[in-house]
Amino acid sequence: MIKQLDGQVTEIMFQIIQNRKIWLSISGIFVGLSILALVIWGFKFGIDFTGGSLLEVDFFVARPSVESVQADLADLELGSLIVQPVSESGMILRFQNISEDKHQAVIHRLDNLAADQGAEADVGAAESRSEDNIATSTDEAAAAADAGKSVFVNLEELRFDSVGPSIGQELKRKSISAILLVLVAIVFYIAWAFRGVSKPVASWKYGLTAIVALFHDVLITMGVFAILGKFFGVEINTPFVAAILTVLGYSVNDTIVVFDRVRENLPKSEENFEDTVNISVNQTIKRSINTSLTTLLVLLAILFFGGTTIKGFVLALSIGIFIGTYSSIFLASPILVVWEKLKR
Repeated sequence: MIKQLDGQVTEIMFQIIQNRKIWLSISGIFVGLSILALVIWGFKFGIDFTGGSLLEVDFFVARPSVESVQADLADLELGSLIVQPVSESGMILRFQNISEDKHQAVIHRLDNLAADQGAEADVGAAESRSEDNIATSTDEAAAAADAGKSVFVNLEELRFDSVGPSIGQELKRKSISAILLVLVAIVFYIAWAFRGVSKPVASWKYGLTAIVALFHDVLITMGVFAILGKFFGVEINTPFVAAILTVLGYSVNDTIVVFDRVRENLPKSEENFEDTVNISVNQTIKRSINTSLTTLLVLLAILFFGGTTIKGFVLALSIGIFIGTYSSIFLASPILVVWEKLKR
């Protein structure tokens, strides 16, 4: 279908707004399934929210890989084990609260793993640590043993901290407060930005429509993680909250681009509100898809080839950006038209 706007012929129009019942139905189904998943299964919370332990070690000769550490400690039942390399030779491990016996078992496993890793390394790398350093470490180990501490030949335990459940509950409250504060700020900003638009839809309705789209994006992303947590053991931690806040900003950016084009077209369009919105969506759809596609390509590359510590964050971003692009095109604008028709 070809439309004219301000005397100029535009490209062929996709009947997006005219088929709004299809898009709204699809969104309704996915939101309903997400709510069911959240109610029935809920999240599988990580140690950031449930409490747990943090162990930091520094390896003397060769630092084991993240995969080898996870595989070697799997039978100790540490719960949500998160392994993060730091600096050149350090490593941070986060897991559920454990007894002192299991704490020592973890250190012994890591020490043996580092020894095996060092034995497999090149001779030159293995000899990088001088005999004086080895003797010093042996003396330190003997002195620490006399003092009742645990020091090993291949690594040094830098710290071992425990996070109680009360801190996890505080993180939950602060996370929810942050998300709600962002939503309220977005409503006021959009209402202010579109204050010059009064017909046929009031400016504050643009803000509420954007919030509906944001709730749609967040609920579906959370529902996917509830399903992943149930069937694949995927946990959520504070990086997930950061990803949700990022999705909110990214999604509302796409929605505002479409709404801004609607605002520009309204004074000069000879079409009714529904067709004007459809023209505006068609004029911005390529920009929205291209921007999101290039972002998703980068995120997918990080997801498949990046470290395990950021995979949850990147996965949440990928899902949220994909859903946010869909909602800015197929949900937010149709809701505006439905609102206008109900008013009329």
